[in-house]
Amino acid sequence: MEQARAEAIMEAILFAMGESVEISKLADIIELDVKSTKKILKEMEEKYQQEDRGIYLTQFDNAVQLCTKAEMYEYLIKIAKSPRKMTLTDTVLETLSIIAYKQPVTRVEIERVRGVSCDHAINKLLEYDLITELGRLDAPGRPLLFGTTEQFLRCFGVKSLEELPELNPVQLEEFKQQAEEEVQLQLDI
Repeated sequence: MEQARAEAIMEAILFAMGESVEISKLADIIELDVKSTKKILKEMEEKYQQEDRGIYLTQFDNAVQLCTKAEMYEYLIKIAKSPRKMTLTDTVLETLSIIAYKQPVTRVEIERVRGVSCDHAINKLLEYDLITELGRLDAPGRPLLFGTTEQFLRCFGVKSLEELPELNPVQLEEFKQQAEEEVQLQLDI
């Protein structure tokens, strides 16, 4: 295998792993002996030092890792601290409102109200820290219970759940009817 290709393969592996990788494993992957692999890694390490790069190669006993140079940390902090853009689709908002008004609530209860699977919506809400797992229901299968977080209150500008607007009984009935129609559409397809 040519050296440039071996370097590219090892660089890709080290980048993707994000942690140290045994040199012997890298040698197996690039189909070279450990001594030749160490020589290529040493040359890669020198290239990273000579060029103005944001990463460097560090070697441990029998392993190697790609790391970020210390002088780059201030830039990493800027990106890590920048707020993630939260996109709440109608499905995610609907799932969130069910959780907010019925908490603590299980996934099955949410799906019963919505009439469709809500795995994606729940995962998004967990990722955005708008809901959290509150524990498990004392029932067969011990399903997870979900509820809203402080982040939910902050995002929606309320101090407590009591400040959430009351649902109009007529609106509630319309929501149920819409959910039933969605289920029927899903069944017809």
